[in-house]
Amino acid sequence: MAAVTGVTGLAFEARIATGRHTRTICGGDGRMLAASIAQAVSEDCLGLISFGVAGGLSPDLRTGTCVVGSTIVSEVTQVATDRNWSRALLQLIPDAVHGAIVGTPRVISLPETKRDLHASTGALAVDNESHVVAGIAAARGLPMAAVRVIMDPATRELPRAAVTAIRPNGTIDLATLIRSMMREPGELLMLPRTTIDALIGFAALLRCRQLLGPGLGFPSLRERQTDARLSIEIYANTGSVT
Repeated sequence: MAAVTGVTGLAFEARIATGRHTRTICGGDGRMLAASIAQAVSEDCLGLISFGVAGGLSPDLRTGTCVVGSTIVSEVTQVATDRNWSRALLQLIPDAVHGAIVGTPRVISLPETKRDLHASTGALAVDNESHVVAGIAAARGLPMAAVRVIMDPATRELPRAAVTAIRPNGTIDLATLIRSMMREPGELLMLPRTTIDALIGFAALLRCRQLLGPGLGFPSLRERQTDARLSIEIYANTGSVT
């Protein structure tokens, strides 16, 4: 069955993204992730979408804000997302904002680094997967989109312990998290705010997923779903399908 391939960094994001007409790939550094995507892309792949949480770069964006990518910026290139797919995403998520997303191989955790990155690129958000997805999509001639929800806003520092606790497969290593906190007890003060941001971010991501429906908002799948719904309504009203 034709499907969209969703790419995430965290296992929790992958569980949210997975659904009808959607396959998911999760975790890994840039090279590993690119290899996983390339291996998963088959003839029935309709398009690639980067999906998950992100760090905020624009000071105007609060935790929980959904960003639909217009352009994916990396250190070496810029790739425009698919116009029709992005338009559909913005219609399905009415309060989403549209703008550039930066993809980087490292986690951007410090407010001053976020500020500099925003100033140099004009991007609204940053993540660690979108640039890899954009590169594969461009090489394969596939439509590409990005839906990212702000978790840590531009003015907030992401604790180092939270970053080091993420395993290559996208799961969280609680033992590593606890050990990191013990080594740097000053970060304990940041933990409550980070936890609240994470809860808000994941709740907003789940809402976005519900709004997007099968195939993460891919236009032809939405049209097919609409046609099927109309056929059912016609049959219910007249007893026949036209």
